[in-house]
Amino acid sequence: MTLGYGYVKAKVTSDPTLKGSRGHDKHRHEVQYHLHCSLDVAGEMWDVAINVGTNDSDDLLKFKLVFDFQHEVTQTLAAGAPGKSDLTDKLALPALDFQRSNILDGTGPWRDSGIMDGSIDVEPAASLIRLLAKAQSEGRDVYLFGRFYTGGDLGIHDTHMNQGSTGSYIHRAGDDTNDHNDVWQDGGLLVDLGQPEWAAYFAAFDQQLLPTDDLGNPTAGAKPL
Repeated sequence: MTLGYGYVKAKVTSDPTLKGSRGHDKHRHEVQYHLHCSLDVAGEMWDVAINVGTNDSDDLLKFKLVFDFQHEVTQTLAAGAPGKSDLTDKLALPALDFQRSNILDGTGPWRDSGIMDGSIDVEPAASLIRLLAKAQSEGRDVYLFGRFYTGGDLGIHDTHMNQGSTGSYIHRAGDDTNDHNDVWQDGGLLVDLGQPEWAAYFAAFDQQLLPTDDLGNPTAGAKPL
């Protein structure tokens, strides 16, 4: 059973704020940092949590931040109406899968994030804050891919690669009790900066491994990005 996944086409309505939260399982001593901001999603106010790094030198973020993003999926997204698009169980673009689609073609190498200490000056947080501020001031459409909040709150999180993790994230068929791996559920941020310019942000953690199997779990011999 898969987790609720998709994207929202929205407008940024608040300044991004950096927040830290403790991990769990073997990552309980790690602080993961997210940029939160408010979104207008077809008239509804949503929250978004964009992963930007950790304070753990063994589990840093790898990211791609591309300001000349070119891919045919942008045409599909631009043509769609504002709001929530549920892509749960979809096995093709616009659902994202870093291994099974060509979404990363032409985006260059992965970059290493800095070790986060709560400062907004560390990359990629610093550049993303400027990008989101630009989108807000110019009223640009933003597209956030990830998993939807549960429990009645409106929001989207897990905006990073959502496959290839170990430990408690292993996906066991028929078990939907944890925040597990899956295929075609990777996260990301795309921003329409005005034709033909688009920006894109993709992220994964050092301890996530590829390739993965049909459940999104690492295969034998899988390696870090």
